[in-house]
Amino acid sequence: MSKADLVDKIAKDAAISKAASEKAVSAFLDGVTASLKKGQAVTLIGFGTFSVGKRAARTGRNPQTGAALKIKAKKVAKFKAGAALKTAVNK
Repeated sequence: MSKADLVDKIAKDAAISKAASEKAVSAFLDGVTASLKKGQAVTLIGFGTFSVGKRAARTGRNPQTGAALKIKAKKVAKFKAGAALKTAVNK
């Protein structure tokens, strides 16, 4: 499902305009992004938790040449599904 599909579904299910639905989806995504940038987790009970993890620096290999590469440490976004979402997916 793409963002446009999600906007259409929300507009139909909530009986609101697509413009209002687009604003709601964008506001949600902006809120989650802002919280993750601050290092804060976003928890939606039953759905899941968005959080920030740290990936350590490591040594990798260039697949074409086999030369060793240094890969910098970085932060990564993580999502852990909640119990209700896990149950719904496994039905």
